[in-house]
Amino acid sequence: MRGDRVSVDALTARAVTAGAAVLTVIAGLGVRAFANGDVAKYAGDALYTVLICALVAVIAPRARPVTKAGTALAFSWAVELLQLTGVPAELSRSSAVARLVLGSTFNAPDLFWYAVGASAAWAAFAGAAAVAPATFPVRPRSPRPDSCEACPSGHS
Repeated sequence: MRGDRVSVDALTARAVTAGAAVLTVIAGLGVRAFANGDVAKYAGDALYTVLICALVAVIAPRARPVTKAGTALAFSWAVELLQLTGVPAELSRSSAVARLVLGSTFNAPDLFWYAVGASAAWAAFAGAAAVAPATFPVRPRSPRPDSCEACPSGHS
């Protein structure tokens, strides 16, 4: 019975998180439509990482919030650093999707705004797990191998 509950919880978490991903895309489009300059650019950077974090959560709903946010931040930074190679700029010339996903030009301040987005996503997932633990199940930490909890002898 417990296995059924976990799969239902995971499906619920995936559905809610997929909805959050859609809202993040709408927010990004709204920022592009109604703001300009640095506000639009850096809000878009933060929202990009929030979206990646939501997609990570759809794939791995039971991952801890810090794992979801860290994965999204690492991906965002990797994409930004890839821009130093010129490959994304070349791909962006022929594909609007590549332009949206990979960008085209390296900009160091983007790295900071990706961290802002990852922090916001972490806070949202940590808050959701605290408020609705049944809907947003989090895989518990494994005991450290050198701790007494992990020791098969059971001594303390």
